[in-house]
Amino acid sequence: MPNIDFTQKLRNLMQRVGISSFKALSRTAGVSEHQLLRLRQGKLEQMRLDVLLKLSPVLQMSLSELIATFSSIELLQHTPANTQELLQEVTNLKIEHDRLQLQLEQQRETLLQELQQSTLQLLESLLLQWPTAAQKAQENPQLAAVKIVPLVAKPLEKLLQGWGVEAIASVGAEVPYDPQQHQLMEGSAQSGEIVKVRYTGYFQGDKLLYRAKVSPV
Repeated sequence: MPNIDFTQKLRNLMQRVGISSFKALSRTAGVSEHQLLRLRQGKLEQMRLDVLLKLSPVLQMSLSELIATFSSIELLQHTPANTQELLQEVTNLKIEHDRLQLQLEQQRETLLQELQQSTLQLLESLLLQWPTAAQKAQENPQLAAVKIVPLVAKPLEKLLQGWGVEAIASVGAEVPYDPQQHQLMEGSAQSGEIVKVRYTGYFQGDKLLYRAKVSPV
């Protein structure tokens, strides 16, 4: 079978909708230029249905029109039957796409609600007691901060434990300097030299979230 070139036909359709290049068509439709090359070479039967579904609205033509326009001579002999089958596939594909989209939205909403609920449970004591403690601190400036700190510290510790987050070192600790885990706030230090932790850092499992801020001793 002789090679078929639909390049000019595609260019004419692109010009009609104001698209100047194959690269621009590829970007607008979200399909690869390799797929466009197949279309230009009359290899529509080798293209995936989702690619055709992306191209047809950009070129402002129905799927059946796109198939009829870029089908080879052999395919044209069977176009009506093939078109009906493809249209049915399109309908089924759209139904499945909408179903999966809805399912993903529902799963996302459920996961968000579960995360919020578990976090609120971990922070329960803070949510219930902190407003009262803050009010008492305003009424009595002499109230020792050490009495209020546990209201914040305990729920935060539970939350971090629940998420698998661990502190690198406690504030005030003197530890060997490790540039992978520590960030110098001032001065300089060689690896292994003793530094003092000013702000703690965190790991989540093997992942470093924040380096601890340290200063030389």
